[in-house]
Amino acid sequence: MHPLPSDVRTLQLLLNGLTGIGPVSARRLQEAFDGDLRRALSADMKALQQVKGLTAPMVASLLRRDFDYAAELERANALNFRILHEGDAIWPASLRQLWDAPLVLYMEGAAVPDERAVAIIGSRHCTPYGAGLARSLARDLAKLGWWIVSGLARGIDFAAHEGALEAEGRTAAILGHGLDLTYPPEAFKLRQRMTERGCVLAEFPLGRPADRQSFPQRNRIVAGLAQAVIVVETDVDGGSMITARFAGEQGKTLCALPGRVDSPTSRGCHALIRDGATLVSSLDDILAELGEARGQLTLPLEKLDAADARWLKHFGGGTAHHSESLAQLTQCSQAEAAVALTMLEIKGHLLRRSDGRHERV
Repeated sequence: MHPLPSDVRTLQLLLNGLTGIGPVSARRLQEAFDGDLRRALSADMKALQQVKGLTAPMVASLLRRDFDYAAELERANALNFRILHEGDAIWPASLRQLWDAPLVLYMEGAAVPDERAVAIIGSRHCTPYGAGLARSLARDLAKLGWWIVSGLARGIDFAAHEGALEAEGRTAAILGHGLDLTYPPEAFKLRQRMTERGCVLAEFPLGRPADRQSFPQRNRIVAGLAQAVIVVETDVDGGSMITARFAGEQGKTLCALPGRVDSPTSRGCHALIRDGATLVSSLDDILAELGEARGQLTLPLEKLDAADARWLKHFGGGTAHHSESLAQLTQCSQAEAAVALTMLEIKGHLLRRSDGRHERV
């Protein structure tokens, strides 16, 4: 058992680090003791057993009080991480509205999201089309001063963070594990770039690995930080559906992009739209939902020259081509079509699929 700290920040850090104590049980504990964490953490077994919702293992964990908060603070300082709590000036105001708000946030980076934040989320197994939309949306929202919030996962999350960085905007990643870990490993360089202007946040103690509980738990923070949640692609059982549910419960604007009816990555978005999410198909639609409609911007936003447009008009609606099928459509040689596909890929208009065909970004 470790001695009780005297300051609120460290008391919350201690409670956050105890085994079996999550945001819901922490809230119940605080309410039972009128917000006095020192009193709650020094309570005896009889008093803790009277707190509604606390199980026997939770009570045992509170009585053991075996989280070494002093070592945690020392390690966080060595890694140049900040540990925030609701009393800090930079604590996101939107998180104060959550019933199950995090006790602390471990932070790496330059700043945390303000009220102008949008979450862009979706499938890890996204299509090139979906990744291109996520990147384009994030880039253009970031240009308008919006924070882009996501989860640093493969697929749509990666694309959203990268789009914000392309615009030299600000982006925040919420992790489903300890801040000292990076998952997936290929996110390491992206994470480094993010912290220069934005941040990476986690509520879990250092060293905590990801599991089936931690990712859904972090999703409430993704929704909580954002004014609007935009789902680009997801299946009906994808993690983005959990974030969408949190957005609905928190009263946030929920938007979904429609996709191909035969694509599994579109089924979740179509279900959300059916159940009341706002269908959006352009940046202008999203700005209208955010109360900032301006112009008739559509996706994608890049301007094409006539030579590129000649080829790209055949890739609408998710259509994919190889050189032979494109040559037949355009009545040119297969060699000319192959060169066009390569150049359009280099320019970033097309992506090569695993089957060798090209698809519009």
